[in-house]
Amino acid sequence: MSGRIRLATEADGASIAAVYRPYVEDSCISFEEAAPSGDEIARRIGNGHYPWLVIEDEGLLGFASTSAMRPRPAYRWSVESGIYLVPEAQGRGLGRKLLAAHLDMLERQGFVTVLANIALPNDASVALHEKLGFTLSGVERGVGFKLGRWVDVGRWQRDLAPRSAAPAEPRPPA
Repeated sequence: MSGRIRLATEADGASIAAVYRPYVEDSCISFEEAAPSGDEIARRIGNGHYPWLVIEDEGLLGFASTSAMRPRPAYRWSVESGIYLVPEAQGRGLGRKLLAAHLDMLERQGFVTVLANIALPNDASVALHEKLGFTLSGVERGVGFKLGRWVDVGRWQRDLAPRSAAPAEPRPPA
């Protein structure tokens, strides 16, 4: 599995939804309770400003998503990132390759900070993010209830650029 990375398009919606579905339905990794449809994923990808990347090799192996940290304008330099791989792609360095490409794109766009919310425990995700320079900024205790239990969420943060007194506006993905 070499894993080619490219910018996701709305046409990837159904394939991404299929990768994401088990994370929603069978785990606490995602706090969504109903798996989104391919059309809903296409809508999320189609926002234009926040890039989604896919990694593929004879089919989709995973994806990295981006969303606004919060809707208020002063947060526009900070984004949240998510990464999901099919089980057979895990443990082969593909997650690291995908997340590194995702971080590079976000940096080129002019975002200053990227955050990853990780449902705990999740040693593999924590290790991946820390290898790529994320540091723990806090833990929210028992903030989600899913699959019959309360789940803690750790927030990992990585700065992409220095903070300036007059930051340039983030640009769309290229």
